[in-house]
Amino acid sequence: MSKLMFSSDYMEGAHPRIIEKLMQINFDKNSGYGMDDYCQSAKEKIRKACECEDAQVHFLVGGTQANKVVITSFLQHYEGVVSADSGHIAVHEAGAIENSGHKVLTIKNNNGKLMAEDVRDFVKGFYQDETCDHMVFPGMVYISHPTETGTLYTLSELEALRKVCDEYNMHFFMDGARLGYGLVASDTDVTLADIARLCDVFYIGGTKVGAFFGEAVVISRPNKVKHFFTSMKQNGALLAKGWLLGVQFDTLFTDDLYMNISKNAIECAYMLKQGLLDKGYTLFADSSTNQQFVIVTNDKLKELREKVVFNVWEKVDEDHTAIRFVTSWATTKEQVSQLLSYL
Repeated sequence: MSKLMFSSDYMEGAHPRIIEKLMQINFDKNSGYGMDDYCQSAKEKIRKACECEDAQVHFLVGGTQANKVVITSFLQHYEGVVSADSGHIAVHEAGAIENSGHKVLTIKNNNGKLMAEDVRDFVKGFYQDETCDHMVFPGMVYISHPTETGTLYTLSELEALRKVCDEYNMHFFMDGARLGYGLVASDTDVTLADIARLCDVFYIGGTKVGAFFGEAVVISRPNKVKHFFTSMKQNGALLAKGWLLGVQFDTLFTDDLYMNISKNAIECAYMLKQGLLDKGYTLFADSSTNQQFVIVTNDKLKELREKVVFNVWEKVDEDHTAIRFVTSWATTKEQVSQLLSYL
């Protein structure tokens, strides 16, 4: 019997409409490096969806690549990036940011989030230190939405972070690897237009939301960075067959496909969450997106491993462990029902 796969949201290929479109144009000749018609069309659709007609849009292959190129392009050589201690760039990117010469300056997370007052206290304390010229200057605030534990920022929290960034002349960067799932969550008050208005730069994740691969970096305040295209090239992030990215995002942003397929992951996640609660399980984190965290006994964890692929998240105590299940745009309710039967 094959195991159920609930360890991530990029285990499937791509949405059938993307595959169909790629098959249709397979023998067409296209310009390289994102200069093709498909990339131009996708950029216009993304600008419209963001309600930001002046935005620069660039297509990169993956999330770590996007994070590294954005951060290195925006920061001065003496600056670092402020992140929650649970942030992806601080934990799960193998030191990619430090490898670029920029330090990740961590602050304790609050339910996975970076809170404005904590950032203000951190930066204020930095500038009050008489030896700050010997230290790494905070030049950017990095967040992910949803966070690593599936939580979401509210509009007021984003506005407060924007205010702190303005106070201390820092860039505001949002990692949107799972952005689609955050935008369609039932309890969010944040829209794509809000994100474009408040962030200097962010990206729209495709790898985890219906594409074979790809992230659309949106620079909503282009005056804050120079020659981003050249930085992509310098960092090995400029795909020669750029139309492979353009076609995917052009398809995802046609007829609201990106948002519609994101809803499936959320519906499946809510079904799983309610099922866990009905069975008396304790949630490790109260996620409203497609990542669900639950505490199980070590005996149950061993039993589940025989039937399900998932992530071990954190040891809770000697007898209990927090694990993570992830739904995707392609998860079926039948798969969720089967998982709940094992639980």
